[in-house]
Amino acid sequence: MRLTRPPATQQAYVLHSHDWSESSLILDLFTRESGRVAVAAKGAKRPYSQLRAVLLPLQRISVSLSKPAKAEGGEVQTLRSAEWGGGATMPAGAALFSGYYLNELLLKLLARHDPHARLFDAYADTLAALPEGDAALRAFELKLLLELGLLPDLSVVATTQTAIAPERRYQLSPESGVIAAASDASLPGSLLIQLQAALLHGSMAALRQACAAEPQGLKTTLRGLLHYHLGHQPLRTRALMVDVQNLLDK
Repeated sequence: MRLTRPPATQQAYVLHSHDWSESSLILDLFTRESGRVAVAAKGAKRPYSQLRAVLLPLQRISVSLSKPAKAEGGEVQTLRSAEWGGGATMPAGAALFSGYYLNELLLKLLARHDPHARLFDAYADTLAALPEGDAALRAFELKLLLELGLLPDLSVVATTQTAIAPERRYQLSPESGVIAAASDASLPGSLLIQLQAALLHGSMAALRQACAAEPQGLKTTLRGLLHYHLGHQPLRTRALMVDVQNLLDK
């Protein structure tokens, strides 16, 4: 993909960071204008660096970046400046784990330098809605799959191209799309119609409301779909959330 000079300032979120040197970090940023980018934050680990309080996950920031340059086997930009971009504070408790889960999905499914402005806006909206619970996660998973071209049309049966019947149940096949239900892991046609309408409308609030109608069935269905497109790689945050819940149950 051809890389262009980045805008003077960009809205961004820190998806992940790791040590680069004794005083610096390499960041994975999700930006509205440039998509996912790798950035060197020089001096960010120094005790008196102003960046230490800014380069936090799940917080909107405004950044200025250099043009891309070859480094460490890939395209890395230098962070020139970063400021807090306002908005909600970092979530806590279960919502914090959910936020890290969203970040891992973006890290594993988004190609670098592939902008998705609508997905960026949906991510920002979802972070504020994480305290609402699973419906926020399911809505973002659907939006992510849609924006990446991995979600089939939920209003038609893939094999016959006929309209979904509200009273019947269906499955989502990663390879075929919407098919007639052949097992208990299925969703009602009425829900698929509502989800498709909310996706077309573009409202994350409407999508969350639709997802809340059948949270467990949708969770199972989307987990299978994501697992397929992730190449059957396990998600670390999902496993961690399960472990923590098991400890709490004990």
